[in-house]
Amino acid sequence: MPADLGPSQRLRYDKTMTQEAAELLRKALALTDKERAALAGSLIESLDPALEESAEAAWNQEIARRIEDLDSGRAKVVPWEEIRSWISDQLGHGR
Repeated sequence: MPADLGPSQRLRYDKTMTQEAAELLRKALALTDKERAALAGSLIESLDPALEESAEAAWNQEIARRIEDLDSGRAKVVPWEEIRSWISDQLGHGR
């Protein structure tokens, strides 16, 4: 285990993981931040792929609805400059 982990963290890892999992963790912790983030994301995605698929389907439906709202004119489009000015006023920067 890395030296920067406290004794309680090392103990938790040792008690809840097989030797193989502990070795994988040791190797994973030696990766760069970017590599660890990618690995963590892949591991989390592997836990419940059905949940991700249903979330993706829901987002696709929402995107389609928003595009339809824009195309039909139901959605009001506001220029970025106007929004930025409004935000600045709300934060008191325009005074």
